[in-house]
Amino acid sequence: MYAGRSRALVERSFLVNRRTWLQVVSGFFEPLFFLFGLGFGFGKLIGDVVGPGGETISYVAYVAPALLAASAMNGAVYDATFNLFFKLKYAKLYDAVLATPLGPLDIAIGEITWALIRGALYGTGFLTVMLGMGLLTSPWAVFALPAAILIAFAFGALGMACTTFMRSWHDFDLVQLALVPMFLFSTTFYPITVYPGAVQFAVKCFPLYHAIEVMRALCTGYVDASIVGHLAYFVVMALVGVVVASRRLGKLLLA
Repeated sequence: MYAGRSRALVERSFLVNRRTWLQVVSGFFEPLFFLFGLGFGFGKLIGDVVGPGGETISYVAYVAPALLAASAMNGAVYDATFNLFFKLKYAKLYDAVLATPLGPLDIAIGEITWALIRGALYGTGFLTVMLGMGLLTSPWAVFALPAAILIAFAFGALGMACTTFMRSWHDFDLVQLALVPMFLFSTTFYPITVYPGAVQFAVKCFPLYHAIEVMRALCTGYVDASIVGHLAYFVVMALVGVVVASRRLGKLLLA
């Protein structure tokens, strides 16, 4: 099941994507366009809003951390779903990999690590833009990148686990069905208090909601004990994703 050589899959992904770097970095621009379009354009109509700690901040400063969380999510999920499915079902890459000393757990860790790296690249680029725009005013913001890496790892693990259950490209409509509502309703553009109590409970179950809460806390400097619970959510999510993905790969490839 495990040979301790998952880095070989990461190296392969790097070599392959080196020739398609434009495709890799293209996913970074979607949240950036949202930042400029909504944060500045729509933000001019809204003005200042109430931040996490009750202080008044600009709308762009409110939206930017949420888009940072979404950027880390998208970078990891798309690599751990679409690309993985092609390798698994059509390229038959992992059948060849298992002819080497590598096992299913090596594949799971290697591919999730690459998804994490892609998510981290998106997060780094977005943080650089936020820094240039003067949106990182708290010392806590130095922990935003490690948090983005953890978020990317958790989403990549969960995305890979879900991909192992998919049968055809049509099933990827379900990926969009999950990602789009999360992006729109996980307090990305407005606070959770606008929802009734029952809807608030449902929104708090979304992984992206917890990611946004972490990023807003770190970027605005309003950090309290609740951030530990949000981070623990992603630790559990990552562990479950790795376990399910490795077991499913073992069942699919070794059966």
